[in-house]
Amino acid sequence: MEAQHPLHPRRNVRLDTLVRLRWLAVGGQTAAVLVVHYVFDFTLPLTACLLVIGCSAALNLALRLRFRPIERLEPDRAAWLLAFDIVQLASLLYLTGGVENPFVFLFLGPVLIAATALPPRMTLMLGALAAACATALVFFHLPLPWVSDEPLTLPPMYLLGVWFSLLVALGVIGAYAWQIAEEARLLTDALAATELVLAHEQHLSQLDGLAAAAAHELGTPLSTIAVVVRELERAIEPTSPHAEDIKLLREQAQRCREILAKLTQLSASSEPFDRSKLSTLIEEVVAPHRNFGVAIDVVLPAARAAEPVGEHNPAIIYGLGNLVENAVDFARERVEIEARWSDSEVTISIADDGPGFAPEILDRIGEPYLTSRSRPAGGEGEVAGLGLGVFIAKTLLERSGAALGFANRAAPGHGATVRVHWRREDYERAGPGIA
Repeated sequence: MEAQHPLHPRRNVRLDTLVRLRWLAVGGQTAAVLVVHYVFDFTLPLTACLLVIGCSAALNLALRLRFRPIERLEPDRAAWLLAFDIVQLASLLYLTGGVENPFVFLFLGPVLIAATALPPRMTLMLGALAAACATALVFFHLPLPWVSDEPLTLPPMYLLGVWFSLLVALGVIGAYAWQIAEEARLLTDALAATELVLAHEQHLSQLDGLAAAAAHELGTPLSTIAVVVRELERAIEPTSPHAEDIKLLREQAQRCREILAKLTQLSASSEPFDRSKLSTLIEEVVAPHRNFGVAIDVVLPAARAAEPVGEHNPAIIYGLGNLVENAVDFARERVEIEARWSDSEVTISIADDGPGFAPEILDRIGEPYLTSRSRPAGGEGEVAGLGLGVFIAKTLLERSGAALGFANRAAPGHGATVRVHWRREDYERAGPGIA
């Protein structure tokens, strides 16, 4: 069974895609054979060629009758269909000149499809099959269709060059197509993870609004209960057997009112569209990471009169929180968070005294699935991260209008520094709707 990436769905191909491409091949092959035979008046085994092309058409009809067009094929089934296409093309080329036929480079088609849609192992197997067919066609084939009285004889060295260039094309273009498709898949998965994180953060923000609504709706009936309890307490004698029950009911009603008051205060202090100062936002980001054995210093300008005020944005909070968490994880003793602002810009710098960024990944930080955390020795313990944290943080912050810079501290200092920079107008208008 193919090893699966934790976030990758099993690779498969839509049946309708292969069927449509095969119809295109059937039409092209039929047209080429008929033009060569009737227009150019070249001699070729027309019946045999049409039978080979008919096999592809018959397979397509069988697939249409047996499966639904929207069905997605498992990788092994798709590989068998592409293998059929390679063998069918090889049979047609056998009848029409082998590697002397310029259409021999159509062997690239099935291999490119496999490289973009199937696992690497199956792509290699299909590439090897195409190479084997091309090699066999060098030695075994019927004459190339040509004018009868002017037979075409190509030099063996030229045929060797055609064969070699085909093999190189299969390897290089196949590998290139696989790399491009793989990077696109990784980026798509990472962006999907980013959207899930942002949706989760926004959902948590909306819970505050729901808490406020619940507190408001429950406040009226609870007030009515409190009034009725007070009336009952006055009406019942202190020596009544129900006096203690009425007292308990009054205390519990009061406790409910206190809980609702706390919910109202909580939602009022973190409403999704509430605005807060930059220093307040930084403290909200830093608070969960204190008391982990690493000191966190927040450095703010002495003059706080023109401090930026922005909306409560879950994207910014999560993004900065992830960067601070990474700094705390790698720091030895201290993390410093410095905020600076002017009339035109806002900057937050996060620095730690850890080992810093590895030189080989410094220029690639922010790419998905890039991590410097290794699995613990022996393969036991906590599994290393997927390398999505910084990518998600970078993506969310950039969507708020920020630009990020990653660097190591200059010697003799040590540690990593992350600089997050906004234009002031972007920071102050960045709201939770950025997605």
